[in-house]
Amino acid sequence: MAQYALRLMLGFLVMPSVWVVPAFAQDEVAIIPQPNVLELREGKYVFPAATPVYAFEPFVEAASLLTDHPSAHFLEVQRIRSHRRLPETGVRLVQARDADKLPADGYRLVVDTSGIVLTAHHAPAMVNGILTLLQLAYTLPNDRELPAMHIEDRPRFGYRGLHLDVARHYYPLPFLKKFVDLMALYKFNRFHWHLTDGPGWRLEIKRYPELTEKAAWRTHANWKDWNQYGRRYLQAGHPNASGGYYTQEEARELVAYAARKGVTVIPEIEMPGHSDAVLAVYPQLSCTGQPYRHAEFCVGNEETFAFLTHVLDEVLDIFPSEYIHIGGDEVNKAAWAACPKCKALMEKEGLKDVDELQRYAVERINGYLTSRGRKLIGWDEIMAGGLPKGATVMSWRGEEGGINAANAGHDIIMTPNTHLYFDYYQQDPRSQPEAIGGYIPLQQVYAYEPVSEGIEKDKAKHVLGAQGNVWTEYMPTTEHVEYMTFPRALALAEVVWSDPSQRDWKSFSERLRRHYRLLQRWKVNYCRPSYAVNIAVDFNADTLTNTISMTTEQFEPGIRYTTDGEEPNAQSALYTKPIELAVPATVKAAYFVDSGRAGPVAMAKADIHKAIGKTLTYQTPWDTAYAATKSDALVNGRKGSQYPDDGQWQGFKGNVDVVLDFERREPVTSIAINFLHAPSAEACLPGEVTVLVSDNGKNFREVGVVKGGAQPSTGYSEVKAYEFRFDKPQTARYIRIVATRVHGERLLADELVVY
Repeated sequence: MAQYALRLMLGFLVMPSVWVVPAFAQDEVAIIPQPNVLELREGKYVFPAATPVYAFEPFVEAASLLTDHPSAHFLEVQRIRSHRRLPETGVRLVQARDADKLPADGYRLVVDTSGIVLTAHHAPAMVNGILTLLQLAYTLPNDRELPAMHIEDRPRFGYRGLHLDVARHYYPLPFLKKFVDLMALYKFNRFHWHLTDGPGWRLEIKRYPELTEKAAWRTHANWKDWNQYGRRYLQAGHPNASGGYYTQEEARELVAYAARKGVTVIPEIEMPGHSDAVLAVYPQLSCTGQPYRHAEFCVGNEETFAFLTHVLDEVLDIFPSEYIHIGGDEVNKAAWAACPKCKALMEKEGLKDVDELQRYAVERINGYLTSRGRKLIGWDEIMAGGLPKGATVMSWRGEEGGINAANAGHDIIMTPNTHLYFDYYQQDPRSQPEAIGGYIPLQQVYAYEPVSEGIEKDKAKHVLGAQGNVWTEYMPTTEHVEYMTFPRALALAEVVWSDPSQRDWKSFSERLRRHYRLLQRWKVNYCRPSYAVNIAVDFNADTLTNTISMTTEQFEPGIRYTTDGEEPNAQSALYTKPIELAVPATVKAAYFVDSGRAGPVAMAKADIHKAIGKTLTYQTPWDTAYAATKSDALVNGRKGSQYPDDGQWQGFKGNVDVVLDFERREPVTSIAINFLHAPSAEACLPGEVTVLVSDNGKNFREVGVVKGGAQPSTGYSEVKAYEFRFDKPQTARYIRIVATRVHGERLLADELVVY
């Protein structure tokens, strides 16, 4: 065994190159999230009919996870008493020593022909190592064989979370356990359980049985119907009552089940807003003394705080988690401003406005939780009036909220609705079940970076991690929850675990292919890879050519395309590599399976036009948050995609007013400019776009106006072209484009195309 230990240490120090045996193709070992070090070596380990298991005392309990292996059988765990007497075969869970040079949260996994050695300092890291073994079992073609390998791994962030809203729709306990199982396999360690909100109260509170006798049941099963027709509640047992709740015993059962797999359950009990269900039962706690009017707890009513602390007493008894989430968002402060009790409290406490009143309320709950040895988490809005000491911000407001909180020295958990809201559409909404809006495809999740460039270097430590949120207004079934969560959760798993230098979209996409096998074996109703084709046009100003690249979420070649504007068919050219075009062209492409078109036809224009590289004068400034490539953004030959953050879309907080200079008079037959409707960027289409021309740059004449028309009814990103074609060429040196903003926060424009 001494020789084995020496070999292991030398292997860690020298880091030999990868050896791949013929029995295992390199791409068959596809771990998500990507480990820091993964080396395939010669040989393999075949699980015997009964595999012996040995563990140091701190890992005996963790060893029970091995029984979750889909086919291998393990003998009862035998304790290892000393490093000097390590067994030579089987599975060995070894406690690390200083000589192992492992970080406190890291693990080492070594597989050779004799068996498996997992080394870690502490149980949580050992659990992560075992979960890697289980993931391999579900993704390798033969789950009873493991290739020889060496893995060194540790998480990037301590907080790696997924959220599930059970208030909008109730889901049974067995599904929640399955959800936790999948989280654990991908090394998430925090399950944010959103238990209460307006549509339902889901946790038994023994002191207040009315919460689950009425507040857990509503008039309609579907949230959208309930929201449209009265937002009312019914007593349990009523023929129309729809909903449900979790008993305290069931909640404890889930907490224990998750803890065994390294997952901590964090409860969210909403306060002071989102309280319709509670106030329907206890209207005396509202600002008006009536239900259904202003769904806010009256924080000027001392009885409110008594109720909240009594509820939290029972919550803390069920959930041992360090963090307790209180929501704290979207408070109807107008109700407080009009409430005599709130006004009286503000006067008594010297609070100048309702923001300070909110801080007062949050601070009282924070003080209570702190006295019980817990920490408060709330959404961005708990910073209103100043964040209470020790509280943690869960930031959903994109970059701005997180940057401000971190730079102010507050601990934050990033969960921006620009990248990590899994209730947003993930593919073309025309092919998807109804969602709340927005558009966050798989690649956008993978591209997320929790530590923004705007966060000062010495404040980066305040970013504890990130979390994906699954709000369920439009997810009435467990199958729908799975569809919206997976595989996007796998992309986030790599974001929060792997070193940024290890993250690579192409590598992730290839490994993901193997993980569809795992999701199928777990009977997960995941979102299947899209057949839609994405066409990227990259203009080269030096060669005056366009390079056309095409991608899909598919893994087999199947894209067929045309460059003459004709619809592609099974006989059209097969795309194998980027193509270069030296003339303007309309490219159309679609994905084919055998001879049948499996997806929609995509189109892109490869323009080589007169405006490229010309001087552009800005009459109105661009939005620094969407500067794109600055002064040449609209005339660089590169068009923005459907993603607002692709670096090509230029934003304007007001109207767009730009002037193009040809440097000499030129005949013009057509002018076009694209705008992006992007709810995630608060960008809407212009009210109208006007084109004017001039010979001297001072006196302009109008030559065309295009009205914006209605905004898209869908909540996803959509590009719209505003095009002007002239019956007779217009001759001018200057072209002026004016677009008016009438909706949203900004306009996003790109590219100005002139022929």
